[in-house]
Amino acid sequence: QVQLVESGGGLVQPGGSLRLSCAASGGIFSGYAMGWGRQAPGKQRELVATVTTGGRTNYVDSVEGRFTISRDNAKNTVHLQMNSLKPEDTAVYYCFLGIPGGYWGQGTQVTVSS
Repeated sequence: QVQLVESGGGLVQPGGSLRLSCAASGGIFSGYAMGWGRQAPGKQRELVATVTTGGRTNYVDSVEGRFTISRDNAKNTVHLQMNSLKPEDTAVYYCFLGIPGGYWGQGTQVTVSS
C-alpha cells in the first residue's frame, strides 16, 4: 500500500525558510513524477512544484525563484526548499505522487507569520 509521509512544516517569520520532506513507501516509484501541493483555508488545493524522475522541475508562478524541489530516486524521497516565505504561503502542504489517479499525503502545516 502506497504511503507518503511529510515532515518539516512549522511556523516561520516572513522572509524565512523551511524545508519539507516526503518519504514514499509501498511501491516502486521510479518513472513517476513527484511534487508538492498546498491548500490554504477557503481555497482549492494547487500543485505548486513537480519533479520528474529525470529531474525536470516545474513551478507555479507564485513560487518560482523562491521554492526548489528535489528528489532522491534511490531513497524515494522528495524535498521542497522554501525561501523568502510570505504570509500568503501559509497553507497545508501535501506531497504528491504521479501514479495513475494521483496520490496525496496527509499534509503538513506551514504558517508564515510575524
